[in-house]
Amino acid sequence: MDDEAVAAALGAHLSRLAFADRATDDVTELLIASVVDWAVASGWRAYRRAASVVPLPPPYERQFSVVDVGIARPGAAPVVVEVDHADRRRTLDKLAAEAAAGRVALWVRWGTGRFTAPPPPVRLVPFPVISRRGPAGPKVHSHTAGSDRPAPSHSAPVADFAPEPMRLDPEA
Repeated sequence: MDDEAVAAALGAHLSRLAFADRATDDVTELLIASVVDWAVASGWRAYRRAASVVPLPPPYERQFSVVDVGIARPGAAPVVVEVDHADRRRTLDKLAAEAAAGRVALWVRWGTGRFTAPPPPVRLVPFPVISRRGPAGPKVHSHTAGSDRPAPSHSAPVADFAPEPMRLDPEA
């Protein structure tokens, strides 16, 4: 499976998720758990908070950053997945370093609006949600499974409608 096919398969899996009025951290956690479920269902090993190839900045340069999910695939390049609702430069830099190390780098971006595709070889997996202010004030997010479905057909075309002529009877 090539990098594009891996990204498309993950996107198809995530599109089946449905939730309503979830907090930001809850949505991120739900997406990470769903990525792990997808990997395991594909017959791969998945690791949450897997070690990255990117060292942390000083004074922690002897330690390494982590990726949200690391996936080991027998006979194929490993996959690393970052899940973000913000367009963070550090995430892009980390994924580019992972790709340079021979891993398939996937960026699950979720939120409202448009998502700008990162430069190759990082692959974008967009996950659009609807956001609104919740009753307590903070934003809450919702997603309907299969939201890319076409609109339903209507019961009868407007052209088939023939109204009755209107009669005005001043005596009635």
